[in-house]
Amino acid sequence: MIPIRTALVSVSDKTGLAEFARGLVRFKIRILSTGGTAKLLADQDIPVTEVADYTGFPEMLDGRVKTLHPRLHAGILARRDSPAHLAAIKAAGIEPIDLVVVNLYPFAQTVARPDCTLAEAIENIDVGGPSMLRAGAKNYAGVAVVTDPSDYSELLAEMGERGGALSEGTRLALAQKAFAHSAAYEAAIGNYLTGLASDGKLAAFPARLILQFEKMQDLRYGENPHQAAALYRDGNPVPGGIAGYTQIQGKELSYNNIADADTAWECVKTFDEPACAIIKHANPCGAAIATSSHEAYERAFATDPTSAFGGIVAFNRKLDAETAEALSKQFVEVVIAPEVDPGAREVFAAKANVRVLSVNLARAAQTYDFKRVGGGLLVQSPDHRHVEAAELRTVTRLKPSPGQLADLLLAWRVAKFVKSNAIVFCAGGRTLGIGAGQMSRVDAARVAALKAQDTGLSLAGSAVASDAFFPFRDGVEVVAQAGAKTVIQPGGSVRDDEVIAAADELGLAMVFTGVRHFRH
Repeated sequence: MIPIRTALVSVSDKTGLAEFARGLVRFKIRILSTGGTAKLLADQDIPVTEVADYTGFPEMLDGRVKTLHPRLHAGILARRDSPAHLAAIKAAGIEPIDLVVVNLYPFAQTVARPDCTLAEAIENIDVGGPSMLRAGAKNYAGVAVVTDPSDYSELLAEMGERGGALSEGTRLALAQKAFAHSAAYEAAIGNYLTGLASDGKLAAFPARLILQFEKMQDLRYGENPHQAAALYRDGNPVPGGIAGYTQIQGKELSYNNIADADTAWECVKTFDEPACAIIKHANPCGAAIATSSHEAYERAFATDPTSAFGGIVAFNRKLDAETAEALSKQFVEVVIAPEVDPGAREVFAAKANVRVLSVNLARAAQTYDFKRVGGGLLVQSPDHRHVEAAELRTVTRLKPSPGQLADLLLAWRVAKFVKSNAIVFCAGGRTLGIGAGQMSRVDAARVAALKAQDTGLSLAGSAVASDAFFPFRDGVEVVAQAGAKTVIQPGGSVRDDEVIAAADELGLAMVFTGVRHFRH
């Protein structure tokens, strides 16, 4: 194993660089560097040779040309197992470069700024950096290429154990990371440039959408045991997504666990009050708000205890021992919360199979929502539209009271996470009956009412939400017969007048949102 003798260092992100460079110097490694990187090292009294001095060719074109030189690239690309390669660079007076430390201009961060111009974007397209990075990664058998500052300390530790060298396994892992880094960088550029319209404005969807996802784990199987599966995380992860979970205890998560956990988490984090959502087969079977997580869970569970068996339970507050004790009395697959206190952990420790997750409560929005279809991909912006009370339009003679209005908005918020056709009954800050995934809206209304009846819950005076408009008056008649007194729906049907007239006849207060929440 040959120790590293020469390193080429040229980075945009200078985090931890000085300490890493000092470590290299301790191994008597010569450091070649460029521009701002060289200045930082020199200012820290770290021995460094300017690339221009090494190549004998000064930087030009405002720094656009500084590392594109045979003296550098031949030193990186020469195969150490090829006598002809080594003889060629020796004859040219070129030293092998054994370590390449490169990260690229901050293109993605630059174009994310609302005021970014095309000229600024173009100037942040790195040319020399990707060339060095790819050259080093291609020749990983003899060269280590480093793109991530978080790797510095581990690499110095290994070099200490190996007399200033890195193992082939480490070099391969670094090359894999480098190619992924380069691919993500090119993808960001491609997405940006193919999304530019002739007027210089960015389109919502680029002409070529290039995606980057990092595998987090293999799963035991997919939706069914005969299907293989894995979990990938977005290469530019948005804080607060389920893919960023930390598993505190329990068995390995399944494909279905993660899919249901996503629905539970996205639902519960829309509430400001302490809230609980219970999900089964991608649909809420209960949701509630309260003054505590424990109370919210008890109220959500009471909606449909039968369906909640083996469900996914999510909270938007720290999970405490009292709530954990209540959960431990039921069979749950997964429990999710922003934090889990020591008392709750102790309770769950006796339930070794229960998967307990903590997830950042950040409410940042995803850029795209995807659905795979045969031979293609459906892409849309996520449904993060929230309706406030001031946006509602009362269309009946009766108007909802403030208390009824609060229940309508709760029902509406839950309905967004129910598979369409969706009907949700609520009262007193909790769900009472949920009808999901029916082929007709009137059947969804019947199912929701039947679920409440089977659980022994009264729908008298309840609020009901429909995720899309009532196409006929029959759905309104069903919810009124079940006991509802207020209805929230988008409106927009050609039969709106007929539906409104039915609500007036039945003594209902009805409000329109002007917003639909289909979920397929």
